Amino acid sequence: MSVRVFVEGGGDQRRTQTACRKAFGIFFGKLLGNRPKPRIVPSGSRDQAYRDFSRSLSGDSDTFAMLLVDSEDPVAAGKTAAAHLRDRDHWTNPLPDGQVHLMVQCMEAWFLTDKAMLAQYYGDGFRQSALPPNPKIEEISKEDVFNGLERATVETSKKAYHKTRHGFEILERLDPVAVQKGSPFAAAFFKVL
Repeated sequence: MSVRVFVEGGGDQRRTQTACRKAFGIFFGKLLGNRPKPRIVPSGSRDQAYRDFSRSLSGDSDTFAMLLVDSEDPVAAGKTAAAHLRDRDHWTNPLPDGQVHLMVQCMEAWFLTDKAMLAQYYGDGFRQSALPPNPKIEEISKEDVFNGLERATVETSKKAYHKTRHGFEILERLDPVAVQKGSPFAAAFFKVL
């Protein structure tokens, strides 16, 4: 049986879809080591990822499909990823537990688990003190994550954080062990993966 992970990201351009697929592939490769790797399907928008995932559930019995999208908002204590998506996005197609996962509140929150790597990636001018200090990254609002990344990076040679110019390169360098320690939802996803 093969595994496919339908991820939010990559937009609708071939170049960014390729970068998204490569970055998640490298990141998951570090996590999985010599074990078989999933096929990464960059779907662009979260709604498109949901549609692609739903089609896979109904059409391919030889594939274990997984959905990975940003939560966009805080997830209430004790609430599953599927329940959050049903309530927030009003998604009504099946969302099987164990196959639906969240980056809380966005993929960039994962970056905050490895601030030393961010400093190395951005180099001179990086201001680590501008990043949100809360080690419980899932509690940091999406707005605060992006504002912190922008303030921390604006004076670097790479300039302010940009999702498609920097996000996938950072994901490739990210330590999955650090992400797992900082994000219970990531840890749950990694366990299933």
